[in-house]
Amino acid sequence: MAVTLDDCLVIGISSRALFDLDEENRIFDEQGLTAYAQYQIEHENDILKPGSGFALVKALLKLNEDKHRVEIIIMSRNSADTSLRIFNSIAHYKLGISRAVLAGGSSLAEYLGAFGVDLFLSANEGDVEDAINAGFAAGRIYTDPIRKPEVYKDIDQIRIAFDGDAVLFSDESERIFQKDGLEAFVENEKRLAKKELPQGPFAHFLKTISDLQKQFPHDASPIRTALVTARNAPAHERVIRTLRAWDVRIDEAFFLGGLPKKDILEAFHPHIFFDDQEVHAKPASSVVPSAQVPYRK
Repeated sequence: MAVTLDDCLVIGISSRALFDLDEENRIFDEQGLTAYAQYQIEHENDILKPGSGFALVKALLKLNEDKHRVEIIIMSRNSADTSLRIFNSIAHYKLGISRAVLAGGSSLAEYLGAFGVDLFLSANEGDVEDAINAGFAAGRIYTDPIRKPEVYKDIDQIRIAFDGDAVLFSDESERIFQKDGLEAFVENEKRLAKKELPQGPFAHFLKTISDLQKQFPHDASPIRTALVTARNAPAHERVIRTLRAWDVRIDEAFFLGGLPKKDILEAFHPHIFFDDQEVHAKPASSVVPSAQVPYRK
C-alpha cells in the first residue's frame, strides 16, 4: 500500500525558520551563493542553534508518540550539497523529520500541494507570498532572537495564537476599516452579525487543528488555541457565530479593542502567533515566536 499523509497535519518549514541561520543568510546576502555554499560545507558538522520555529516543531512532533498525527517537511531553497548541516542538526536534536524538498534556489510554492501542506513557515518573504497566493496558510516568521529563553523550554501543551481578520477570516471587514474607518467597520459588523465571515488563509489550518483536538479528551488536549483580535463588542458576535458555524474550538479569545497584543501574548505564551499586520506581529516577536501573514493578491 502506498504511503500517504492524508490523515496527518502537514507542516512545511524552511531551514531558516527551524534553525538559527541568520549569520549564514548574511553571508549569502553580502557575499553570494558560492561563499554561502562553501561556508555550509565547511561547517556541516557544526550543530545549528534552534530558530524561531524550533519549539513549535518539537512540540508538534510529540503528538506522534502513539500515532502518526504530524508530518514535518523541510522545504528549503538549499541544494542537496549544502543541506547536510541541516540534517546533522535534525539528528542531533532527535527530531522526527525525514522528508525534505531541497529546491536549489527554485520557488517552493508549487511543491506545497504535492505534499498536502497545511501550513508553510519560512523567513523568506517571497516564498511566503507565493504560498499565500497559491491558497496555502503561510507565515513569514521573524528570526530575531527572542529575549526570553524560556520560550524554548519544553511545554507539554502546544499553544497557537491567531489574529482574526485577514488570518482566520478574509480581509473583507479589514478593508472596510482601512477605507472608511472604525465607525463604518462596527456598523458593518453589527448589520452582518448573524452572517458567517468568509474564510481567510488560515481557516483550513484552524479546522485541521480543531480536528486534532477532538482526538483527545476536552480537559486533556495537548493543543490549546487562542484568538487575539483588535475587535471588541459589538464586533465580537459575528466572530463567535462564525467559529460556531465552522464547528471549531477556540480555547481562549481576547477581544482587545485596539489595545497592544504583546502583553496578552506573553501571558498566553504560544509556540507561535500569526498576525497580518507588522504593527502587531513585530512587537510580539520580541516575547513569543511570531509570523506575519501577507495579504493575498
